[in-house]
Amino acid sequence: MLEDTIAAVGTAPGEAGIGIVRLSGKDSQDILGKIFRGKKVKDINDMPSRYMTYGFIFDDEGSKIDEVLAVIMRAPYSYTGEDVAEIHCHGGIIPIRKIMELVLKKGARMAEPGEFTKRGFLNGRIDLAQSEAVIDVITSKTDEGLKNAMNQLQGELSVRVKAVMDMLLSMLAHIEASIDFPEHDIEEITAENIRSKGLEAKAILKELQNTYYEGRIQREGLSTAIIGRPNVGKSSLLNLLLKENRAIVTDIPGTTRDIIEEYLNVKGVLIKLIDTAGLRETEDVVEKIGVERTKEAINDADLVIFVIDASKKLDPEDMLIASILNDKRVIIAANKMDMGIDAELDLLEDRFEKERIIRMSVKDKKGIELLEEAIWDAAYSGSVKTRGSAVVSNIRHKSLIDKAHESIDRALEAIDEGIPLDLISVDIKDAWRFLGEITGDTVEEDIITEIFSRFCIGK
Repeated sequence: MLEDTIAAVGTAPGEAGIGIVRLSGKDSQDILGKIFRGKKVKDINDMPSRYMTYGFIFDDEGSKIDEVLAVIMRAPYSYTGEDVAEIHCHGGIIPIRKIMELVLKKGARMAEPGEFTKRGFLNGRIDLAQSEAVIDVITSKTDEGLKNAMNQLQGELSVRVKAVMDMLLSMLAHIEASIDFPEHDIEEITAENIRSKGLEAKAILKELQNTYYEGRIQREGLSTAIIGRPNVGKSSLLNLLLKENRAIVTDIPGTTRDIIEEYLNVKGVLIKLIDTAGLRETEDVVEKIGVERTKEAINDADLVIFVIDASKKLDPEDMLIASILNDKRVIIAANKMDMGIDAELDLLEDRFEKERIIRMSVKDKKGIELLEEAIWDAAYSGSVKTRGSAVVSNIRHKSLIDKAHESIDRALEAIDEGIPLDLISVDIKDAWRFLGEITGDTVEEDIITEIFSRFCIGK
């Protein structure tokens, strides 16, 4: 338990129906008792844990500040593992401010960003991976993203990671035994045992690695660049997908000169749409900058929607764009079908998947459902649609799992080469340490501080 008591507003600033002031620490109950009087429960010690109590907040002069509901969650059965008190007041700026001033005056201090969750981690109520999942729950933008974040918050990822850590400890124990009792000549048996457990550990880590692409999409969104030569309808397509006039649309080529980014939910997939400047040779200095940014957006994108004018023949600019997309996931949006078809789509069918050439008219709003279906299909194409509950969506976790996998690989290679087991143990210990940085068992203080600094103050 930490010695001081922290306090923060747990709801967003501004006017609302309800505001919550939260305290955590050994003095939470005493501080609440100094400012709260229950309508029926007079003694703060008589307030039942985890039950709302109706009453009023009073200032030092005995004046009523607000009509509230108060709750005490006594340790260890609370979010932080400490005594926690919450005051549910009216959500106006003044009552929340006055109540915060009172709890700080009575001995609490202002919480740092993420300090409530950090205390839950330090007190052993949740591990580090679960703590990071709190952010994902708060910021999730799709149902699948929320589901994955909740699974991680419930410890699904931690269970898989800790299972591998236990295997690694068992491997180390066998190595120690073979070193401590060399007279029993069990090194060959030990090496085979370690190889077997190492392969099993690798298989689990590989399963987790395979979930990352899908997990990242659900957490961060599928980065999707809309590209094409000028005046083919890129910005109009963006506006249609967003169902709002986000981008300026004119008949003048080169209107879009900078990158426009917006998020939307397509069939449960979070899409980060990037409207780009038209790709063409130009002498305009500003437009040139926009074209360079378009090329960068293509390189960084998970998916490219290549818009062409289907009412005209493909020109050299179209084919030049097509030539730089060979290693990307591409959907062809053959726009302006309402004006007739003149484009040689068969030339594109030779280069891209036929089922991902979508005939559409942005003007008549035709083909948009087919485009959304193609986006969903492209999002999961080549990935294994996750059936289990443990999904890796955090780049920090992915990097550490990769490092652990590589360390186990080195240990297995060393066994095959006949290297002494005591030297092999170095790689196994490294793998265990990398995985421990996910759960928090081996993580350093500066990493913990950096992770919790991303949280809001009330969490």
